[in-house]
Amino acid sequence: MDRRRWLTLVLLAFAQFMLVVDITVVQVALPTIGDDLGLERAALTWVVTTYTLVFGGLMIFGGRLADVLGARRTLLTGLMIFTLASLASGLAGSATVLIAGRAGQGIGAALMSPSALSILTRTFQGRDRNRALGIWAAIGGAGAAIGVLVSGLLTAGPGWQWVFYVNVPIGAVVLVLIPRLVNRDESRERQSLDVPGALLVTASTAALICGLVHAGDAGWGSTGTWAAIGGAVLGYGVFALAESKVAVPLMRPQTLARRPVVSGTFLMLIATGLLLGLFFNTSLYFQHLLGFSALKTGLLFLPVALAITLGAQLAVHFISRVGGRVIAVASFALVAVGAGLLTQISPGDSVATSVLPGFLLAALGVGPVIVTATTTTLANVPAAESGVASGVINTFHELGGSIGVAVASTVAAASLAGSAPGIGGFTDAYLVSAIVAGVAAVVALVLVPAGKPAAVAGHGHAH
Repeated sequence: MDRRRWLTLVLLAFAQFMLVVDITVVQVALPTIGDDLGLERAALTWVVTTYTLVFGGLMIFGGRLADVLGARRTLLTGLMIFTLASLASGLAGSATVLIAGRAGQGIGAALMSPSALSILTRTFQGRDRNRALGIWAAIGGAGAAIGVLVSGLLTAGPGWQWVFYVNVPIGAVVLVLIPRLVNRDESRERQSLDVPGALLVTASTAALICGLVHAGDAGWGSTGTWAAIGGAVLGYGVFALAESKVAVPLMRPQTLARRPVVSGTFLMLIATGLLLGLFFNTSLYFQHLLGFSALKTGLLFLPVALAITLGAQLAVHFISRVGGRVIAVASFALVAVGAGLLTQISPGDSVATSVLPGFLLAALGVGPVIVTATTTTLANVPAAESGVASGVINTFHELGGSIGVAVASTVAAASLAGSAPGIGGFTDAYLVSAIVAGVAAVVALVLVPAGKPAAVAGHGHAH
């Protein structure tokens, strides 16, 4: 094997690893960040959601930019932005600076991720490409597992700032080595960029999250809550209308209308929303109510993150045998049972018996849904649309996490405010997760295409 190509894969994997880790790495550090900077619940929510919101909202735009400017150039630009934004986040002394830094990280990630994948698929062919893509896919589970553990270690050690500083030396090394390993981009034809579409879908989702967070403080009857949610709905409507008239749209309406894509986006949106919502809720329950240290919280999260990876691997093994619909329905049911168990938690009980059983079950159920979302979508769309479909699915992976954290924060608001928090808000948030997962199982029974992905792969027909 070409040593140069595999070293390129290692560097691209490290770059992608940073992006995945930064989705979960702040979860354990949140209470410490809140104490040091004096952040309220709403600000803490934005520390988590801003990154995934901007990352997801601009990811397809980043892919388009890689097509126009070249993947290497776009990757290096995104990596520079991400590295500098990580440094700014670590140096932040206020909520405004920290949230701005997280937005900068999201912009950098949105340029890096599709560019790195483009370079990978261009660098490897045949069986080597399958192996490379397998390594790439495994980064997700490993990043989640290591993110929560590293967060606990760094927060308990040198301080929460180092969850951001750690990206700086890695980014600097990759910046130096990528130009030596990846060939210059070939000249490309000029293509139009749907900048308004990218900004509109991101702003609409930001308005939705703003409304959800505001509801936790002012209530669902508040004018501000419904003004923000109404603005989001209006923005999505304008986005859909505009995309049908743009020559090169960010998201092709024909692709979005395909049943496998609708199914995949639904599965990904709900799965990542449940996952990050549960992470957010449980991290604050451990530290805000039980008084656990960041290190202890990180260690408790590690088996949960490993359960996600295990669930994903089981789905990869069984999906070609039983089909995506069976796995999606069973997995959402498992999440519903796990979240239901979490509604019975009590501060006086051992975490090992009251929290971890339900948390592990829910995590085990989330992993297979994420695999099913991608597999059933790409197996049922024409090859010519697979790139766009993949970009749409990955976009909803990030946006789902943003919305999930906002909902969890809003429902748990009663337990996150004041100096003497109670358990009611946390159990309410777990109950909402259980209901959402149960409803999602029913919807998946109807929406997810029937049949086994392996049997339809390459045919390009939706069921």
